[in-house]
Amino acid sequence: MRTLFVLSILIAVSACSHPESTSIRFGLANAPISLDPRFATDATSSRINRLLYQRLVDFDDRLRPVPSMATMVRLSDTHYRFHLKKSGRLFDNGSRLTARDVMATYQYVMDRKNASPHRGSLASIKRMEVISDDEIDFFLSRTDSLFPGYLTIGILPKEVIDNNISLDRQSLGSGPFRFVDWPGSGNLVIERRSDKQRVEFIPVKDATVRVLKLLRGEIDLLQNDLPVELVSYLKKKNKFRISGRPGSNFTYLGLNMREPLLQDTNVRKAIAYAIDRKTIIKYLLGSYTRVANAILTPGHWAGYKGGTPYSYKPGTARSLLERAGYNKENPLILEYKTSSDPLRIRIATIIQKQLKEVGIEVRLRSFDWATVYGDIKEGRFQLYSLSWVGIKNPDIFRYVFHSQSIPPRGANRGAYNSLVVDRLIEEADQAENDRQSSILYQEIQKIVLDELPYIPLWYEGQVLITAKSIEDYRLMPDGNYDGLLDVRKQKP
Repeated sequence: MRTLFVLSILIAVSACSHPESTSIRFGLANAPISLDPRFATDATSSRINRLLYQRLVDFDDRLRPVPSMATMVRLSDTHYRFHLKKSGRLFDNGSRLTARDVMATYQYVMDRKNASPHRGSLASIKRMEVISDDEIDFFLSRTDSLFPGYLTIGILPKEVIDNNISLDRQSLGSGPFRFVDWPGSGNLVIERRSDKQRVEFIPVKDATVRVLKLLRGEIDLLQNDLPVELVSYLKKKNKFRISGRPGSNFTYLGLNMREPLLQDTNVRKAIAYAIDRKTIIKYLLGSYTRVANAILTPGHWAGYKGGTPYSYKPGTARSLLERAGYNKENPLILEYKTSSDPLRIRIATIIQKQLKEVGIEVRLRSFDWATVYGDIKEGRFQLYSLSWVGIKNPDIFRYVFHSQSIPPRGANRGAYNSLVVDRLIEEADQAENDRQSSILYQEIQKIVLDELPYIPLWYEGQVLITAKSIEDYRLMPDGNYDGLLDVRKQKP
């Protein structure tokens, strides 16, 4: 109610509308951090980079790897050949994308001294060989059934890599969009190559202010990161197109396994049993969001098919805390970091209250996105909440749970260390077929769910709100921005 009251006041004092623009103005909760696909790991950057760069491999609707800008032939268990397609191979600087650019991009990521967070997933590559401008061979050190799915990094010009040109705030890609501008304190602008339709990404942290800008005509499109009451409010206005669908983005509570307070499994399970996920989903996230028990959805070919053992059981949580040695005289006190996005703060505040009810005192700290994300990557946390977005390949288990994937070599940010899980990950990588690897991934997920280096929360639903002038935008289950490939804006 407070959100709607504030919104009403803002509308009342802001009667004038914004001048019409031919650009499609996309409102964002968080600005992108980097336009360099070798380093970008945050959701917004990754989604925009998909539009700016081409990649060797992408995924189909069943989340299996398929060729993207190249055809692929598996010559042996450890030898793959890629042939680049003829069309769409011009970089923004006018040079033609060749196999040498592909090789330079992957060599850079694989070089330990460059500290790319994507290096870990390429560990099985032994060497590469350029056959011609159009062909490149990858030779592996071992059989890796998931290998094609690793080759999703955007390809950069070799010249940019050789000259160490920074691409954090500019792009030199060959994707369906080209980079136009990103001033220091301004909005990122990209342009669709096929028809020169421009898209302007407008970061607005506060959800209420984003909605106000939509009402005033300063933003044309909003996707996700809105509380239920604001979506309901906009439905009543009858001025916008509103749609939704179940999503695959996995939201979780991360725990730092280096912290003595969190090394006791009883404590981690107590936290899991203390969180009432269904209530949070009902009142804050809406009907398209589903309770999660693993990173991959159950519908994924390698997704976990087991049940959800951590339903809301505050009595069990209290018993586990007592077993760990905590009570009213000796309460467990933890720090929880989250972003300053209002919706994320509301979720964190509810979790804080639910944990307090079982005897866990939580000190909530919120920061701007760049700060909290930097702290998480550096391991400066006890608890935090984030979402994994766009996860399609089961190599996520190596990236997140293998003991050799602690940053900067991967995203095992909580320093989880399990010899059994390490072994299962390596066996799954070398499995002969999907059926064998799926059995191993089921076991990995079962162990992780029992040991809880992460506490699974939910798969966030996808919600799209557009002005009536916006047509043909397709809402994707992982929340990526591929809908911009076909979106149209009617002329005023």
